[in-house]
Amino acid sequence: MTSQSTEKSAAANTATVSKTPSPDHIRLAPKVLLHDHLDGGLRPGTVVELARETGYPDLPETDADRLGTWFRQAADSGSLERYLETFSHTVGVMQTRDALVRVAAECAEDLAEDGVVYAEVRYAPEQHLQQGLTLEEVVEAVNEGFREGERRARENGHRIRVGALLTAMRHAARSLEIAELANRYRDLGVVGFDIAGAEAGYPPTRHLDAFEYLKRENNHFTIHAGEAFGLPSIWQALQWCGADRLGHGVRIIDDIQVHEDGSVKLGRLASYVRDKRIPLELCPSSNLQTGAADSYAEHPIGLLRRLHFRATVNTDNRLMSHTGMSREFEHLVEAFGYTLDDMQWFSVNAMKSAFIPFDERLAMINDVIKPGYAELKSEWLFQQTASTSGYAESEG
Repeated sequence: MTSQSTEKSAAANTATVSKTPSPDHIRLAPKVLLHDHLDGGLRPGTVVELARETGYPDLPETDADRLGTWFRQAADSGSLERYLETFSHTVGVMQTRDALVRVAAECAEDLAEDGVVYAEVRYAPEQHLQQGLTLEEVVEAVNEGFREGERRARENGHRIRVGALLTAMRHAARSLEIAELANRYRDLGVVGFDIAGAEAGYPPTRHLDAFEYLKRENNHFTIHAGEAFGLPSIWQALQWCGADRLGHGVRIIDDIQVHEDGSVKLGRLASYVRDKRIPLELCPSSNLQTGAADSYAEHPIGLLRRLHFRATVNTDNRLMSHTGMSREFEHLVEAFGYTLDDMQWFSVNAMKSAFIPFDERLAMINDVIKPGYAELKSEWLFQQTASTSGYAESEG
């Protein structure tokens, strides 16, 4: 082999290796998060301290490390219903104004530290009234916490913008009231509305009055659909309720046939979702815990990415799934060989699908996300040049 061909081979091998982002590059890459629950992302130490301060007596563990392990193990059951039970403890310590401010501020700080530049974090105001707070006081406390967390992040050299999604519980009867609340605070930190909770037996059509109200008000909403329940839940969320996005939506895979020769046929609902660019708020780690997928390598996100659905990557519940945006991408990089270009694709998808005004989304894409990925990729280009040059010199 000539020295020239050896040099080319070394350059090709280096280029192949360099396409796989390291954990550090994944953390530094600007990421966008659309599906994250405030009560699913507390720091275990904060849960312990708030339980002590507020008199909450029911924690299964009072040591922060053991409590964190308990949350992960309790959530790792393969059942959405069992998964949701863990929230009684986090919600239980989030019943005062100070607790809500603290949790929201720490949420923004933690996301920013993980490289998230824009996040929409959801919570259900109706679940935080046990100690006398009003719905309005809950919203104002959480908004205050997000602004404080953004400020602390800036002081630590990070930039993040956090918008709130107000969630109504699908088994309750307050969805219209929460939708009206979301509309009142839409210019004060709240960017949209959601319904959540166990899907089976609680179809989104039970809340049509809330969705019709939001459409009349030209407001945005997403619906948890297609996670534990299948295509009928997705169909109702879109065609009856008019959802802008699908919370999870992973079961759209049930309407896609993959033949032995590798060819793919989309059913009418899957075609509609792809053609209309309906955003899918996919949460890989959470989906594994609730049984929607068996492994990261088998998660539908791989096929949905290949078929160019409007797929996004999300955390769902960082505490219960022991995850963050960087960890989600690390799993996907390992499972599918994703590169920084793939990460940028997912991040731009998410930013396009955010519930803030178009010009602000465009500015985030052009002024924050794309330059951030370009800087990381240019750094690798120089590293690659230095590596191949060094190799050529050693061969000479």
